[in-house]
Amino acid sequence: ATPGCYPTTTLLGIYPLLRLNALCAETPIIVDAKSGVTGAGRKPSLTTHFAEVYSNLIPYKTGRSHRHVGEMEQEAHKVSDQIGPIIFCPHLIPVDRGLMSSIYVTLNGTLESEELHDLYAEEYDSEALVDVLPVGEQATLKHAVKTNKCVISITPVLPRHAHITSVTDNLRKGAASQAVQNMNLMFGFDETMGLI
Repeated sequence: ATPGCYPTTTLLGIYPLLRLNALCAETPIIVDAKSGVTGAGRKPSLTTHFAEVYSNLIPYKTGRSHRHVGEMEQEAHKVSDQIGPIIFCPHLIPVDRGLMSSIYVTLNGTLESEELHDLYAEEYDSEALVDVLPVGEQATLKHAVKTNKCVISITPVLPRHAHITSVTDNLRKGAASQAVQNMNLMFGFDETMGLI
């Protein structure tokens, strides 16, 4: 199955830490996510009507009530059992497309937050559809919109705390283009075929 847009940004944002079992299992992972109105689906509603969203920021299904929390935790636990629960706070923002997940993590002491950039750069170096930005540069929606890429930036906050920003185009990487990428992999094609 193709993961949704929120699980994609979250899981790509924490995968290198999961693989190293570097997260503190006693501390929740906080994901503060913002999505263009297209992320709320196609069914018309007052909440997703652009006139309601314009000049507004609308949180919805915050905490642990969003349907993607289970998917995120399930897939994260396939990589590592050393993680705390995910607290997820999605918001609708007044843009047509794009998704940004600001992820706040506590490290377990295996590595320091200053080492994270090199870890991420090495992890995703051979991935054509994931970009890790240089130290000091912050990922924005414009880095990823109208591409099939996930763009990540890492900011050390304290010795054992970090802020990871993970950005995609929710209509591409979080939906149709990601399905094409998965089909390419299933049939033995280059995963980027038709996508870049």
